[in-house]
Amino acid sequence: MQQPNLILGTAMWGWTTPRETAFALLDEWYARGFREVDGATNYPINRQPEDFRRAENILLDWIKTHGVTDLEVMMKIGSVNNLRTPEHVLTKSFVLMMLDEYRYLFGKNLGTLMVHWDNREGAEAIGETLEALQTAIEKGLLVGLSGIRHPEIYAALNQDFQLDFRIQIKHNVLQSNYGRYAPFHGRRRFIAYGINAGGLKLDPALYAENSSLKARGADPDNLQPQVEKLNRIVAEANRSASRMAITAMYQIGLIYAFYQPDMQGILLGVSNLEQIKTSIDFYNVLNHNDYHDVFEKISSLK
Repeated sequence: MQQPNLILGTAMWGWTTPRETAFALLDEWYARGFREVDGATNYPINRQPEDFRRAENILLDWIKTHGVTDLEVMMKIGSVNNLRTPEHVLTKSFVLMMLDEYRYLFGKNLGTLMVHWDNREGAEAIGETLEALQTAIEKGLLVGLSGIRHPEIYAALNQDFQLDFRIQIKHNVLQSNYGRYAPFHGRRRFIAYGINAGGLKLDPALYAENSSLKARGADPDNLQPQVEKLNRIVAEANRSASRMAITAMYQIGLIYAFYQPDMQGILLGVSNLEQIKTSIDFYNVLNHNDYHDVFEKISSLK
């Protein structure tokens, strides 16, 4: 089995993750040998217009501070604000404009350009977007999709373009969009995000007031039935003394993404140094131990 790569997420940077913490996360990430970082024009999506593009600016500041030229930054474009509205622009001219802008801003550190939050149904307009993405490939970039309402239209049009999309999908124990992208199945191209189900905890006492789950407006009490089922699976899995015990939700999230067919990458939405260290450590554990039985039991819950 070819293991998925780890990718550092930036969705909360400038919101629940301050600049100083983001710098520390990048320092640890880089020192541990990882290079892929995910971003989007509208991060953080905190409904504060003054924070529009703040996450990418934090990343750019770190790059300039350290003179780094070997990151593989994935930038998602399309959304025109960070207000959580469906408004977006993905015309050919806009995509090409953003392609030029991000190539200028990130230089050699730009690796992938992704279409983000496309709600369109018109094949002609989407076809023009694919033409622009084809130009990105000619410039030496990878291309991708994230949050696409009609992936089947993209798949049909791509029969002519033959673009090798990377595809970001929400994928966790509560929700997975993998099935929606059935036309793209059968190839290792998917990248899981939201693996911790928005900050879900196995122990409800561990929620902080500024936790990402509460920041997104969710109520932990409503999720307790699912958490109880997961805790029963964990208790059974931990009877094995031959592998590291499962003690936290991030481990379940990693397991569920690690063994999913066609998964190319796993996005880590960590918010502090302890989280990034423990996530990387458990990822390394997964590379040398078998937790496939846990994956199967989690999958059976759905």
